[in-house]
Amino acid sequence: MLQVGRFWLAALSTLGAAVLVLLFGRMVGAQENPEDPGHGVGTVPTDGLGIVEGEPAPAPEVVARGQALFQTGCSSCHGANGQGVTDLDGRVRGPAITDSGAAAAYYYLTTGRMPLANRNAQPIRKPSAYDDEEITALIAFVDSLGVGPDIPAIDIEGIDGEELAQGGEVFRANCAPCHSAAGVGGALSYGRAAPSLGDAEPLQVGTAVRSGPGQMPVFGRELSPDDLNRVAAYVEYLRSPEDPGGVPIGRVGTIPAGFVAWMLGIGPLLLAVGWIGSRLMQAYLARRTP
Repeated sequence: MLQVGRFWLAALSTLGAAVLVLLFGRMVGAQENPEDPGHGVGTVPTDGLGIVEGEPAPAPEVVARGQALFQTGCSSCHGANGQGVTDLDGRVRGPAITDSGAAAAYYYLTTGRMPLANRNAQPIRKPSAYDDEEITALIAFVDSLGVGPDIPAIDIEGIDGEELAQGGEVFRANCAPCHSAAGVGGALSYGRAAPSLGDAEPLQVGTAVRSGPGQMPVFGRELSPDDLNRVAAYVEYLRSPEDPGGVPIGRVGTIPAGFVAWMLGIGPLLLAVGWIGSRLMQAYLARRTP
């Protein structure tokens, strides 16, 4: 009977593990920051800014306002002219951003990853500290510090099913190794993590690809403007993809999904076998009892 009790305990533990995996899948598939109001972040208008590919330079007064904002909120870490700051102990307080360009500034400011309160922490998505006009001015000033990537002209309107599928192929080849095939994020080296793309706006996707924030590589000529539009459209599609194969389980990948299927399939079978075995043992012991 002791062996039967151990069997039931193992079976229940297995079923509990399967439930935990299901809950984990739901958490991973959730937004990166539950306090973030959602997909409205990162919609700063770019028409006429002079920081999008092919546009003329922004007005001097816009750059001047951005410089004033930069001195107040950014210069303590990045220096007055974006040259970076190193402490007396040799530790870098903030990297140089002279060649970051408008693309990097747009990405970091619209996603709220900058300014950064703790320089040792990985920047995470949060509501922006600046309004649209302030972000526009800051981008213009950062862009004036050197030569960096401009904000790409992203256009996902008119992307058909075939182009969306092509965007999925490019995404899986270049982005999925870090962000996962479902765009829910993943672990990186040195305690870092690739963020979830659940709240990423198309223009934020484009600026990240062109600027390479954090540990992300810069994709310049590797991705054409058409491919970039398709990838941005595919990331938008991943917000609410179709699941013809069944329950998505947080879209955390085939291995966790297979584990859940194994546990939910084999777990009840083991319970049934244990129940049958216990009944047979009881019947056997009853026959042997004088």
